[in-house]
Amino acid sequence: MPTESEANDPLKIVILGGGTAGWMCAAGLVRHLDPRDYQITLIESDEIGTVGVGEATLPHIKIFNDGLGIDEARFMAETRATFKLGIEFRDWDRPGDSYIHPFGAFGEPWGGVQFQHHWLRARQAGRAVKPIEAYSFAVMAARARVFEFPNEDPGSIRSTFSYAYHFDAGLYAEFLRRWAIERGVTRIEGMVQSVARAPQSGDVTALTLQSGQAIAGNLFVDCSGFRALLVGQTMEVGWQDWSEWLPCDRALAVPSERAEDFTPFTRATAREAGWTWRIPLQHRTGNGYVFSSRFTDEDRARETLLAALDGAPIAEPRLLRFRAGRRLQGWRGNCVAIGLASGFLEPLESTSIFLIQAGVHDLITLMPKRGGDRADPRLAAEFNRLFEMQYDRVRDFLVLHYTANRRLGEPLWDHVRTMALPDSLQHKIALFEARGAAPDYRFGLFARDSWLSVLIGQGVEPRAYDRLADALELDDIEERLGYFANRIALNVSAMTSHADFIDSYCVLDRVPA
Repeated sequence: MPTESEANDPLKIVILGGGTAGWMCAAGLVRHLDPRDYQITLIESDEIGTVGVGEATLPHIKIFNDGLGIDEARFMAETRATFKLGIEFRDWDRPGDSYIHPFGAFGEPWGGVQFQHHWLRARQAGRAVKPIEAYSFAVMAARARVFEFPNEDPGSIRSTFSYAYHFDAGLYAEFLRRWAIERGVTRIEGMVQSVARAPQSGDVTALTLQSGQAIAGNLFVDCSGFRALLVGQTMEVGWQDWSEWLPCDRALAVPSERAEDFTPFTRATAREAGWTWRIPLQHRTGNGYVFSSRFTDEDRARETLLAALDGAPIAEPRLLRFRAGRRLQGWRGNCVAIGLASGFLEPLESTSIFLIQAGVHDLITLMPKRGGDRADPRLAAEFNRLFEMQYDRVRDFLVLHYTANRRLGEPLWDHVRTMALPDSLQHKIALFEARGAAPDYRFGLFARDSWLSVLIGQGVEPRAYDRLADALELDDIEERLGYFANRIALNVSAMTSHADFIDSYCVLDRVPA
């Protein structure tokens, strides 16, 4: 039992590892926890590289940055960021196809019925209906390569979308490092040589560095990447392998010169053995090829990636090996895994940084009180419930992209189209096919509009729609559809180009320090 003095001491939180995960964690904790109750130390070594291929984000990152009080224009300038309205998927259903997963709504509900049911009803009745992307402000703005901030008036058509960022992940980690240290986080340079544990509980008590310095703590956050030094190697938390559903196990990444096509969206293009990404930054374009070593070799993958570039490469392609899956638990004992130590899902939907953010948020809300003995096990149990929910839902969404395809005669795509699916995903697809109902989570990632974009974009056809949609006259529905699409087109035509908006808003030498 702790002494009375120890019970009143600040809780010592030790974060192992820097990079995006470590410094997002440090920044979130130092911003939202009372410094009288908590001390935060981060251990990292400049000798250990970070993965750092993820440069695309989801709109949730703006919430994270806003919660820190970060000036957006300054952050974007220092990380060479651009805006992102969604992700374009090319050739995923069949070669030549293209759709965009937007950060915004498709249409609006009428008569208490979700938009897709009115759209499906009119289309099945043979009425004049545009493709569903015409009813998404975010998609149409992305196609036009334009950007302006959403309108705060909920009655405006310009309020129906949100945005994320493309940025240099290494520069973002450096930005957060400076920010967090200025606010009280202690950074220690060094590599861990050994881990001390309590003999009875098995909790970690201290990390000893190669220099001989011992860093004691009460709660340890494992941001050590794929090594998972604390949660995996020390606490021996098992791994749930998802490679049967997500067979890609390699990625090649290479930057290229900035291209003229300065898109406010990420592009993911299906290839023979996986897919390539394209991410425009202010100063360069990020590119990569995520592929399965079962269906191609690294030399052929390198050729495929370099042939896909729309600008000259400015470095040699860098190879990353991985396994898709997650830890069986995100929190065991007094160790919590954040980032790659907790799991890995390929960057198809830019979820890596979101999963870091979700873990940091849940850790803050479930943080043990200062002093005391071990943390209440119910805190870890709730963290693990949320951890599993987030990863499992993202997994299903990613697998959908692969299995819903008509790329016949290609070994990888034939395999993923015919493989046995997780029961949870089978149910979602069957429900949509039967009645046009898409998942609409209150909590967690990827709600209705996200699922609609992929299901419809990749040719999954509902046989029917919600019968409540029959309450409105078809002529009324047709008129509303035309009016809504015209409102979007008119507003998009008046917007500023993405390149011009970036140039006026967040170029480094034009933003006040």
